[in-house]
Amino acid sequence: MRAIDIHAHQEPQCFQRAVRAGQSWHGLTAESDEADIDPMEMWTPEQRIADMDSLGVDVQVVSTSSAFYMYDRAPDTALAIARDCNDEVHQLTMDHPERFKGFATLPMQDIPAAIAELDRAVSQLGMVGAMIDDKVNEKTYDDPAFLPFWQAAEQLGALIFIHQGDPTVVEARTESWHLPNTIGNLADRAITFASFAYGGVLDQCPDLKVCLAHGGGYTCFGIGRMDRGWQVRAEARANISQPPSAYLRRFYYDCLTHSEPALRMLIDTVGADRVVLGTDWPANMRIDWPVSWVLGLSSLTQAEKEAILWKNLESLLGI
Repeated sequence: MRAIDIHAHQEPQCFQRAVRAGQSWHGLTAESDEADIDPMEMWTPEQRIADMDSLGVDVQVVSTSSAFYMYDRAPDTALAIARDCNDEVHQLTMDHPERFKGFATLPMQDIPAAIAELDRAVSQLGMVGAMIDDKVNEKTYDDPAFLPFWQAAEQLGALIFIHQGDPTVVEARTESWHLPNTIGNLADRAITFASFAYGGVLDQCPDLKVCLAHGGGYTCFGIGRMDRGWQVRAEARANISQPPSAYLRRFYYDCLTHSEPALRMLIDTVGADRVVLGTDWPANMRIDWPVSWVLGLSSLTQAEKEAILWKNLESLLGI
């Protein structure tokens, strides 16, 4: 029984070294928000592998922490940060090719630069795709400016893993109790699904591969209401001739629901072949014992467990 984790992060070591030395790294210092480092993020690759072994995870698809998206920085700065991060993840995959694959981080505020870096990451560094935010400086992905990026990702065969940075739902009433994460992230993912579906992105790029983190958020629970909106509102039909539910199986979803009934609903809605293992390692919102958790779910068949734990990603990413 294998286990392949699509949702595992890394704080760039080059940033950590600079911070510990009291230096600036592309304008980031020890006083920067990104400098609040989880101790596990400072582990060596050997320590990381030891923890993977204890969890029963054979392969991690490693992504640089979303704190380093840097979409609000100057494009040249964001590109320099992305290249350093991607080179570091690439080196990890070279040093331990049986244990790690890589997702690139990209300067999404500059679409030509993002396309070029995605091409470098996939074609030269051997990465399997990229992790990006749900939006770029408040622009959602139905914006026509992003179409060349989707076309490039489609042509490269790159998997785009969508994982929040700063949540969209950040009004004063959600700032307490960790709600921007526990509620805001899930709302963001539903908005992202809707922008792809209603915006006609997947009709224009039929072979684009997108995975939505955290089980796609509230997407499956709210799909009936999205379909009703498409039925009764002309603006919801402006770009698509099918209801939003017709696009559910065009996405992949990680299993990170923290709830067996929610995961069962996800599987029943999109099919077990569209659900993959995602742990959010090493964040405090991770699944503590992910492989054991999936294997212990009584509502899942053995075939569904195997599909989620490794078969789907083995096929999707050629691992």
